[in-house]
Amino acid sequence: MSIPRADHVGSLLRPRKLLEARQAHAAGSLSLERLRELEDAAILEVVAMQRNVGIEVVSDGEYRRSSFLAGPYESLNGLVPIEGHHGPVWHGVGEAVANEAVPISALVATRKLSLKRRITAHETGFMKSHAGSPYKVTMPGPTMYLTLFRAGVTDRVYRDAQELLDDLVALYQSEVDAQIADGVSYIQLDSLRYAQALSGALLGAGGAAVGSVSDAVAQAIAADNAVFARAKGKGITRAIHICRGNHRSAWLMSGGYDKVAEQLFALADVDRFLLEFDDERSGSFEPLRYIPKGKIAVLGLVTTKMGQLESEDSLMRRVDEAARYLPLEQLALSPQCGFASTELGNLLNEAEQRRKLELVVNTARRIWG
Repeated sequence: MSIPRADHVGSLLRPRKLLEARQAHAAGSLSLERLRELEDAAILEVVAMQRNVGIEVVSDGEYRRSSFLAGPYESLNGLVPIEGHHGPVWHGVGEAVANEAVPISALVATRKLSLKRRITAHETGFMKSHAGSPYKVTMPGPTMYLTLFRAGVTDRVYRDAQELLDDLVALYQSEVDAQIADGVSYIQLDSLRYAQALSGALLGAGGAAVGSVSDAVAQAIAADNAVFARAKGKGITRAIHICRGNHRSAWLMSGGYDKVAEQLFALADVDRFLLEFDDERSGSFEPLRYIPKGKIAVLGLVTTKMGQLESEDSLMRRVDEAARYLPLEQLALSPQCGFASTELGNLLNEAEQRRKLELVVNTARRIWG
């Protein structure tokens, strides 16, 4: 596969018909079989849209998920909810709607983790048969699930959070093996863990503060590398997307990549870093200088948080600025995050989403041909 210069993170806005179908299924008035049929039809449409726009590696839009985090939660045995958990506080243009959520249940591990089903089997199997072009699959990085460890509960079965993480990594490795068998050509891990470190908001298992940001980042790199090792040397593109929070056009964290760049970019054994750079919260391009030869920085310059369209000329100027720190042949272009990290999506419409993707493709063609 050639180097994709026009990329996107993976999630796309769900059509209203699909959202209504998911609500009906949750209410018990629509069968799982019928829901899957409607998901299939919606995915075929959104894959065709991506191909028509010119996206080289398509996704299923994460249309079968309630959020980007949902797959492992729905696939793991050994989890129970703890009531009264409050979600995070969101900021930015969509904060009013993003913070409307009532207290939610937090999941914790009460026994050894095992799979009741593959994490992405219902996604990759369909894409293998119907994508019609190279496709990517996304999963949250395994360290996103350190919150499953809670002192006084989980430590009855796991000595510490690292032991739980080791089991998660092993389950992810088996999933990557299956994805490769399904013909997946691009595997992406999405993680807030690195962004928590760079923003100073890093927490450990069960919400406990961690002492060393460097140690926490090293733990995340080791886990991600162990997962990606199963795909190394097999012609699979391996990517990490670093997100600062993305829900209803709101965000959680701020901070440039300076605190993690030297460690992350040098030690993460991946081919691509999908990096947010859509506003001043992301800092400067200077940390790109730590990216080694042979690796690509995908510049997330096009925001998914609002429908207003950036100009090609402004994007080209920003790519030129980034090229002061990393050669142009090591750069690519994308939106800064998904359009719908949760199923309700960001506060723009499908026509605006399409124009954003077209902008990415057209700008990339002007720059790289």
